[in-house]
Amino acid sequence: MFTTPPSLLERIRSDPGREAWCTFVDLYTPLLFRWARRLGLGEHDAADLVQDVFAALVEKLPEFRYDPAGSFRAWLRTVLLNRWRNRLRQRSPRQTAAGCADLTGVPGPEEAPPFEEEEYRQALVARALALMQAEFQPATWKACWEFVVQGRPAAEVAAELGVSVNAVYLAKGRVLRRLREQLDGLLD
Repeated sequence: MFTTPPSLLERIRSDPGREAWCTFVDLYTPLLFRWARRLGLGEHDAADLVQDVFAALVEKLPEFRYDPAGSFRAWLRTVLLNRWRNRLRQRSPRQTAAGCADLTGVPGPEEAPPFEEEEYRQALVARALALMQAEFQPATWKACWEFVVQGRPAAEVAAELGVSVNAVYLAKGRVLRRLREQLDGLLD
């Protein structure tokens, strides 16, 4: 009997082993680093912030419950912004009377513009595909890539690879099914 593997978020929550965390870190490091750099941080400070975010996620993700009506991206971005604000509070020499750092001018977790959402989706899918490529035979990967991404006709791809047209469709199905499993709950 075939069963669908649980989503990455579910695997982290139920069995927070090395494999699930490594996959999550591989998927999200480039995106978190890009967000940190957009905050105006240099390369080393951005890397430190990303590491701090992952440390926070080790505690938060096992308890995280995905709400399909919510946005995982927005939640993750809020975690990053909150860690950044905490760093600013710790480093700021100017303190208010209440003992809190002056955070005026620090951006809030407002809703991301549509182009940022599209960029998030593209970055996550591209990274997931890059990581998944090793899971498939080269011919399977190439059949899917040429048919889906390059938009070539299935018959043309099949002839080039020396496989049946059905094999091209099956390759597409396998790769896209694995991509959906990999990104389940991560795309809003």
